[in-house]
Amino acid sequence: MVKKKVDLSKPWVRIAKYWHRVGESNKVVCDLCYKRCPIADGGFGACGVRYNEGGTLYTLVYGLLTSANVDPIEKKPLMHFMPGSKVFSISTAGCNFMCRFCQNWTISQSRRDEIFGEYFTPEDVVEAALKYGADGISYTYNEPTVFYEFMLDTAKLAKKKGLFNTMVTNGYMTVEALNELAPYMDAATVDFKGGGNKEFYRKFMGVPDPSPIFDTLTQMKEKGIFIEITNLVVPKYGDSAEDLRRLASWVVNNLGPETPFHLLRFYPNFMMMDVPPTPISTLERLAEVAKAEGLHYVYIGNVPGHPLEHTYCPKCGELVIRRYGFEIVEWRLKEGNRCPKCGHKLNIVGKPKLGWRGIY
Repeated sequence: MVKKKVDLSKPWVRIAKYWHRVGESNKVVCDLCYKRCPIADGGFGACGVRYNEGGTLYTLVYGLLTSANVDPIEKKPLMHFMPGSKVFSISTAGCNFMCRFCQNWTISQSRRDEIFGEYFTPEDVVEAALKYGADGISYTYNEPTVFYEFMLDTAKLAKKKGLFNTMVTNGYMTVEALNELAPYMDAATVDFKGGGNKEFYRKFMGVPDPSPIFDTLTQMKEKGIFIEITNLVVPKYGDSAEDLRRLASWVVNNLGPETPFHLLRFYPNFMMMDVPPTPISTLERLAEVAKAEGLHYVYIGNVPGHPLEHTYCPKCGELVIRRYGFEIVEWRLKEGNRCPKCGHKLNIVGKPKLGWRGIY
């Protein structure tokens, strides 16, 4: 079968970062994520958007955006970083994971001949973010590692223009790539699924080993990136209390007990339409497990109106931030983000802009 040639003249096709050639051949190895794909001449990486031609690796999605929206930062979810702010959220096609339950599968699993989008420059993105009143930019919806070059260039420009940067990531970016990005990345949501269980990652996500994610998290912490953790709870297959206990314990011991931790409700999607939504009782049971391991801020996500979408003082238990879904409806913290009852300082960066989103 003759492989289709890629048109390298398109503005969204650029020479990629982080790869090396194998010996004297035209085979390359991509060093951007921990899959470290060996890619033959004319072939693609597992992400479907990095392509080798003649021994040179190219990204096929530089600025080729599939989404561009203004979101509340709580949607990421980031509850403790710049709460109440707005972020200009962007994505491309492609992903280095192949999650059978992906809610954004129409873009994350688009690859090779199915790549689509509208071309933007970093200047276009920053200009749009400022025009629509965003406070920062979020690289999200699909795995931002696969559009690393565009994320890096946009993040650099965004910082110069007074915007902050956040990313929603599966955490599989290599340490060498993260080192270059870290000075421009302010916060990250790192998404686990199934409690980080190795067999779950292999069977349902096409990932042989989730352990490199922990190296990435350690590096993020060292580099000063604000971290929040999510864990998607999939009924029957990824709802083990023991897996959740191990994950929560690792977070406490390596990132700190003050790290916000979100348990997300699963809804049927993509190739797992036969699996029902996560029972709320399961989420509540796992929340107790996470708290017992010492986590101070445990949230239940995708269940609007649940008591564990609010923030409570970890010292005295006082309700200090009331939310409904992605909306802050009551902010009771005092100056310096201190509890109004006991004065404890909470692990929250920034304070909301009162008035723009129904805070009272």
